[in-house]
Amino acid sequence: MNRLAHETSPYLLQHADNPVDWWPWSAEAFEAARTANKPVLLSVGYSSCHWCHVMAHESFEDEATAGYLNEHFVSVKVDREERPDVDAVYMEAVQAATGQGGWPMTVFLTPDAEPFYFGTYFPPAPRHGMPSFRQVLEGVRAAWSDRRDEVAEVAGKIVRDLAQRELGHQGGRPPGEGELAQALLGLTREYDPQRGGFGGAPKFPPSMVIEFLLRHHARTGSEGALQMAVDTCERMARGGLYDQLGGGFARYSVDRDWVVPHFEKMLYDNALLCRVYAHLWRATGSELARRVALETADFMVRELRTAEGGFASALDADSDDGSGRHVEGAYYVWTPAQLQEVLGEDADLAAQYFGVTAEGTFEHGQSVLQLPQQEGVFDAERIESAKRRLLAARAERPAPGRDDKVVAAWNGLAVAALAETGAYFDRPDLVEAAVGAADLLVRLHLDDHARLTRTSRDGRAGANSGVLEDYGDVAEGFLALASVTGEGVWLEFAGLLLDQVLARFTDRESPESGALYDTAADAERLIRRPQDPTDNATPSGWSAAAGALLGYAAHTGSEPHRTAAERALGIVRTLGPRVPRFVGWGLAVAEALLDGPREVAIVGPGDRDGGAIALHRTALLGTAPGAVVAVGTPESDEFPLLAGRPLVGGEAAAYVCRNFTCDAPTTDPERLRAALGG
Repeated sequence: MNRLAHETSPYLLQHADNPVDWWPWSAEAFEAARTANKPVLLSVGYSSCHWCHVMAHESFEDEATAGYLNEHFVSVKVDREERPDVDAVYMEAVQAATGQGGWPMTVFLTPDAEPFYFGTYFPPAPRHGMPSFRQVLEGVRAAWSDRRDEVAEVAGKIVRDLAQRELGHQGGRPPGEGELAQALLGLTREYDPQRGGFGGAPKFPPSMVIEFLLRHHARTGSEGALQMAVDTCERMARGGLYDQLGGGFARYSVDRDWVVPHFEKMLYDNALLCRVYAHLWRATGSELARRVALETADFMVRELRTAEGGFASALDADSDDGSGRHVEGAYYVWTPAQLQEVLGEDADLAAQYFGVTAEGTFEHGQSVLQLPQQEGVFDAERIESAKRRLLAARAERPAPGRDDKVVAAWNGLAVAALAETGAYFDRPDLVEAAVGAADLLVRLHLDDHARLTRTSRDGRAGANSGVLEDYGDVAEGFLALASVTGEGVWLEFAGLLLDQVLARFTDRESPESGALYDTAADAERLIRRPQDPTDNATPSGWSAAAGALLGYAAHTGSEPHRTAAERALGIVRTLGPRVPRFVGWGLAVAEALLDGPREVAIVGPGDRDGGAIALHRTALLGTAPGAVVAVGTPESDEFPLLAGRPLVGGEAAAYVCRNFTCDAPTTDPERLRAALGG
């Protein structure tokens, strides 16, 4: 066992018995490199990364390769999900140098952590124009030994170039109607009208863009925005990207038609998409959206919830195919013969329903289950029976591995999704699951100074500090939970986190710029302080924080929080019209700002009052972008919005305000619905 044996990350533990003498990212590792006068090999990946596993098997488990590494390098292994700051800094360098990036990420550093040579996956032998990993190692060693001045010059130039990439003054002005209209036009140009989604293969689920489209439709009535959201959601849900038996989404589709997924299932994708489909149902009443939202929520609770009440990060793409080989997608794909074995006389019906063919839609005559035809033409009872039997048969297969570390940010996304889905569809068990995860975040990830820890595992907090996305996404989850449960403690916790954002993640030298950093001012110093306002697979920390700041300000009337949100959205004014696909959540937050957001106070004579319950549900189902909801008795002091809001004629009442103007209170759910949409 090497030094990784003492780590909590499942990814690092996968490498704990490698013959490579791995170090975790630490000052001690770089001091060892400095003392031994060796370059550092930095290898970054994550537990459900297919090519990370491949390179590990081919190179890091190979005794000869490991021996060469141990003799000539100090090798450092990083889980990108535990240290997104390290990943972001060096991925920016890789992309700048090579024009592309990905994982595994392979970077060679000086003992001062300055990068000088980059790559991703390297094969064990030269292949398709790529050098072998051994050739790369030998080349780097030769450069380090014979051309040290050149290496130092290259490393210094890269660090200087990265430093110049810091985002400048954005003016702090949020986008207006014009910029949002330009963003919608840009999305329309990139939209795939035949298949749904945006751009070509590979296709990733555009969760945050769909949230923007739904909010834009709610605010402006744009039928074009709604149609792009509806069609994309339907194509994703009917394709192989969605698990037609067990619910939940794979990470992305390798083709334009959503047929063949990359089979890993990530918590963040499923949390975001669960919320998207719940919001789509709220806007349209779509039965498909309702089913997918609930099935995805049930998948998260069934397969990702940990014993401590949090949610695990991911399920692997690969699993044992039954013959001892670890194969991508083995758990999920079917042949006609396998259907026959499980279903007997219903096999042909299931093959037609799920699009399973003799040729297959995947590899080796296997098919990914889809819904290529309208379900109404099939016998619903027989289909449901077939699905139950197939799911039971699949459960007998070797299951994919699970990365069971709890990431704060992704659990915040799950809390928001499960709380809202549970409230919309009268599923108190889902709300309870959201409360359980939120309790874990408070109990284990939040210290006495309101500082977050990034990860935990098996009830043990990790060593890494939370980054901006942790604070923004957890605060977002807490705000959603406050609106759903009527428990003001979640609003209080959100405020504590957002005060940390204002104190430690803003540009303190130029606060008017609205700039935010991904790491705190007192975090470990890297070669560059990472700063990225663009969405990737999750909302950027920048836009997540802006959204939570805006929601908290609507709840409390806090001017500093609202001002910070408006200033942070200045970058969306710049990027939205140019690259709208990559600032979807920022655009969604801007929609909320333009709509107010609306502040809804529901007061009732008691917790179980039927009138208050009906008004509360109506408020939650309103489509007004980013609306916040507070519920309680007039005497409650848990929510500032309830202050000075009396009952009306002794009955429960709803108060709706925005932009310092309030409507007359109403006791009628229909009038409230008209005021909020839905």
